[in-house]
Amino acid sequence: MFAVVSKAEDNGKRTIDTIQHLNVNLNNPELGVIRKTVRGFSAIDTNYVEPQHYNWAFMIQNTYNYDVYRLSSAYGQEILLSPDVLFRIGPYFGWRWLFLGTTVELKNLGVDNNSLKKEFTLSLYSAQIGVDLYYRRTGNDYKIRKANFGNDDVNDKLKNVPFDGLNVGITGLNVYYIFNHNRFSYPAAFAQSTCQKISCGSWMAGLGYTHHNLELDHEKLKNVVEETTNNEVQIDSSLMFNRLKYNDFNVSVGYGYNWVFARNWLLGASLSLALAYKWSSGDTDHPADDFSFKNFNLDGVSRIGIVWNNTKWYFGSNIIMHSYNYRKSRFAANNIFGSLNIYCGFNFALRKAYRKK
Repeated sequence: MFAVVSKAEDNGKRTIDTIQHLNVNLNNPELGVIRKTVRGFSAIDTNYVEPQHYNWAFMIQNTYNYDVYRLSSAYGQEILLSPDVLFRIGPYFGWRWLFLGTTVELKNLGVDNNSLKKEFTLSLYSAQIGVDLYYRRTGNDYKIRKANFGNDDVNDKLKNVPFDGLNVGITGLNVYYIFNHNRFSYPAAFAQSTCQKISCGSWMAGLGYTHHNLELDHEKLKNVVEETTNNEVQIDSSLMFNRLKYNDFNVSVGYGYNWVFARNWLLGASLSLALAYKWSSGDTDHPADDFSFKNFNLDGVSRIGIVWNNTKWYFGSNIIMHSYNYRKSRFAANNIFGSLNIYCGFNFALRKAYRKK
C-alpha cells in the first residue's frame, strides 16, 4: 500500500490537503511479466543443473597468456610476432552472477617498465545471458617467431630475435544468449557458479565489440631486420606503420556442450563463429585508405574447460582462444590471443534457501 499526498487550489484559496491511498496489486499482469522476465534469467531445470548454494566465491588463478600477431603484405613478406609465455597469478572474487579479478606477472612485479603485462576481467553470468568485459595490455617483450622474406637463410636468422618495438592493448565486451539455458549451464564449465548434473548442450548467439591498439616502431623493426640479415632484405612499405587502431563489431553463433563424465566432474567445450565488421585508423607512411578495414571478416572464439565442483570447493582448468582477421589488397593482419587458466577456490556465505533449519 502506498500513500500519495495531493494539494489543490480553488479560486486562489488553499484547500485541505487530501491523502489518497492506492492499493497496488503486486500480482497484476504488468508487474507479473516483469517479475517473470527477471526470474527467467536464473531459471534452471534442477534435474540437469544444481544452482549456486552460496552468495560469495573466492579463487586463485594462474594464467598463461598467448598472443600472436601476423603481419603480411601482398608481395609475400610476412612477420609473426609473439611474446614469451610467462606465469601470471591473481585473486578473483565473485558474488552470485558477478565475478571480478585481476592477474599480474610476478617476474616484473614492482618493475617500472613497459614490459609489465596487465589484465582485468569482469564477468556477469546468469542462466540465459553472459557478459564478458576484458582489458589487456601485453607489454613490449615480443620476439620475431617467424619471417618470410623469400630466402630460407634470412628467415632462419630472424627466428626468435627479440623485438621490443611492439605494444598492444586489447579492450572488449561480449554479450551472449544461451538458448537451452534451463538444462545447459555455461557458467558450470567456465564460472564455477553452478554444477551440471546431466550432460547437455545448447546453441548460443551473441554480440561483441573489441578495440585493438597496436603501436609498432617500424624504424626499430627495419633496423633489427637489416642488422640481423646484414642488409640482405628490405621491408615492404605496406608493413611500415606507427600505430593501428582496430575496431571490431561482430555477431556470433555457436554451440556448447557439457559432458558430465563422473561425479562432480565436468568437461565443457564451445565454438562460436562471428561475422565481424571492422574499421580502423592508423598512422602510416603511405595513404591512409590502405588501412581502412571497412569490410566483413570471419572471426572465432573457442573454449574448453574441465572442472571438479562439489558446490563448496572447486578446481579446474580452461583454455579460451580468440581469432581476429583483417585483410585489404596490400596488407593483412591476423591476431590470435587467448589464455590457459588453472584455478582453485571455494564458495562461502550459504544462501538462506540452503541453510539447515
